[in-house]
Amino acid sequence: MPLNAIREFLKLEASAGIVLVFAAAVALLLANSPLAAVYDLLLDLPVAVQVGSFVLAKPLLLWINDGLMAIFFLLVGLEIKREVLEGELASLRVAVLPGLAAVGGMAVPAAIYVALNVRHPENLAGWAIPTATDIAFALGVLALLGSRVPLGIKVFLTALAIIDDLGAIIIIAAFYTTDLSAEALAAAGFALAGLLVLNRLGVTHKAAYILLGVMLWVSVLKSGVHATLAGVALALTIPLRTVDDEGRSPLRHLEHMLHPWVAFGVVPLFAFANAGVSFAGMTVGALFHPVSLGIAAGLFVGKQVGVLGATWLAVRMGFGSLPEGASWVHVYGAALLAGIGFTMSLFIAALAFPAEMAAATRVGVLTGSLISAFAGYFLLRYAPARRAAGAGAWP
Repeated sequence: MPLNAIREFLKLEASAGIVLVFAAAVALLLANSPLAAVYDLLLDLPVAVQVGSFVLAKPLLLWINDGLMAIFFLLVGLEIKREVLEGELASLRVAVLPGLAAVGGMAVPAAIYVALNVRHPENLAGWAIPTATDIAFALGVLALLGSRVPLGIKVFLTALAIIDDLGAIIIIAAFYTTDLSAEALAAAGFALAGLLVLNRLGVTHKAAYILLGVMLWVSVLKSGVHATLAGVALALTIPLRTVDDEGRSPLRHLEHMLHPWVAFGVVPLFAFANAGVSFAGMTVGALFHPVSLGIAAGLFVGKQVGVLGATWLAVRMGFGSLPEGASWVHVYGAALLAGIGFTMSLFIAALAFPAEMAAATRVGVLTGSLISAFAGYFLLRYAPARRAAGAGAWP
């Protein structure tokens, strides 16, 4: 990815992170104010789309979580495909460091969650909640630090979060599906086959992909597989290297179009709909509920241990080197910021548990994410600006 493109991406994601925090704060205020009933009624508002005898009816909350988040995952899929084919992840040597860091940052939080909930088998479905990293929120914190953080660390954290998103997609597909409908899966397969044919024929009109993509989304929604995965599947079929009549790559153009809408619309709306936790009757003991504690400890402790440990091991074994201009203190700060799960953690929590567990999961996600954000910010705020000569070694 060219340097200017990296800077533009980081600037957009960082601004989006600030909007995301604001949306979450508004949700928390509403959920703990006299307007709490209005907030709940809004999320439960029934919304239906009907075409002939076909009716798709859901409360507003599920339209956001199943519908708008499919657009979010479409953008994630576009970013992953571009990064793997032409970006920071195209070179194995460049990709291996954030890749191993992401794996460590998913494995250790999951292990901590399971260890804290092993005596409560009914809670084990939430093991994947603390494995996620919220790229917008994390880069929003980095934006507050400005030039104090080397660009190499920002690129490292971005690549780590993108690989983390890929891991979340695989986890959702493999572990969070319900009873499957053969008819709906067949329809989804037909739509996906049509998308692949369009790609192989070199079709560049985005409308053709979007039309089949909508059919794919509806089919996946009815199949038992989570509907957001339709966005990823659609993304992987959109051409990157074939250009349209105006000389534009369909994937790059669609990514450019979607990015501001997702960053400043979809993700803040998701945060507004899912971050509203009522603190009425909640005690300090609620923080020590096994689910809350497992999520919070997984995000704050597990992420920093997993990311930092895997990065150190990769550098020590010669699989990679520290990002340019960065010291181990900077890497540790990035590992702390990787513990900001928020959007993806809340999303996985909604898949893992029924609604009555929402308070426990949200408290865990908010606690772990906020502690990670503050710890990462203050560590990087007072870290040396540049790496000294020979500072690549473990201190």
